[in-house]
Amino acid sequence: MSLFKKAILLLLIAVVGIQFLPTTRNQNNEVLETDFLKTFTAPNNVRNLLKNTCYDCHSNNTNYRWYHKIQPVSWLLDNHVKEGKKQLNFSEFGTYSERKQKSKLKSVIIQIKENKMPLSTYALIHKDAKLSEKNKELLTKWLIQLRDGLP
Repeated sequence: MSLFKKAILLLLIAVVGIQFLPTTRNQNNEVLETDFLKTFTAPNNVRNLLKNTCYDCHSNNTNYRWYHKIQPVSWLLDNHVKEGKKQLNFSEFGTYSERKQKSKLKSVIIQIKENKMPLSTYALIHKDAKLSEKNKELLTKWLIQLRDGLP
C-alpha cells in the first residue's frame, strides 16, 4: 500500500473515530424567570425575531440541527455558543444590573444596525434568522424604546 493510501486510510479512521466523542449540549427546556422575554414584555413579532435570530447562540437553549451531530462541526458550534453566551445570555438577562442591561441593549442595537448580528454564517444556514431591513428597523426601534425606558 502506498504512503498516500495509508495517509488517506488513517485520515478516514480518524474522521470516523471522532464521531464517537461526546459533545455537550446547550439545552435546558426550563425557561428561567430571568429570561429576557419574561423580564420584558415584547410584542409577538419582536419575540419571534429574537427567538429566531438570537436565542440559539445567546440563551441556555439552543435548537440543534442535524449537522450538530457531526464532528468537528459540533465542536465549532459548541465553542460558538459558549462565546455567544459569554457576551450575552438572554436566559439570564434579568440577573444583570440595570446598567449592564442598558449596555447590552445598546450593543445589540449597534450590532444589528451594523449587520454584525446575526452572524452572516449563521444566517446563511438558518434562512429564518436573516433580518430584512424592515425587521431590523422593527427590532432596533423596540430595543431602543426598551433601553430608554430603563432607569
